[in-house]
Amino acid sequence: MYRFVDHTADIAFEVEAESLEKLIEDATMAFYSAFAYLDVIDDTKTIEIVVEEHSPDFLLFSWLNELLYIFDTDHFAGKKIQVHVEKDGTIRAEGKIWGGKLSPEKVRLEPKAITLHNFRVEKTEKGWKAFVVIDI
Repeated sequence: MYRFVDHTADIAFEVEAESLEKLIEDATMAFYSAFAYLDVIDDTKTIEIVVEEHSPDFLLFSWLNELLYIFDTDHFAGKKIQVHVEKDGTIRAEGKIWGGKLSPEKVRLEPKAITLHNFRVEKTEKGWKAFVVIDI
């Protein structure tokens, strides 16, 4: 589950999930919902993302930066996602995203950067929680 938070000159959202996999999946959908009109995006193209980091916060931060890079360079937005996370010294997230090509009329806003401003990922009694700010 994700919800958008009012933030001056940026997009901010919180994500709460029962697992790290679901946290990444929901953060991915928050990202795409903020920047693309998902109702007009098809799901005929598939991309795969692999990110490896030493902590859950940098894992999500790196993951979102990969999404931003693909959004900007491949003009891709996703509608469905499946993520698997493994921990063995480092944390590795592998994901498959189904979506389609963006055209100008399918873009809601242009993201500039994933920021570290108030960025956090934390383990809670119910699972995981994250707060993300994206510069627009």
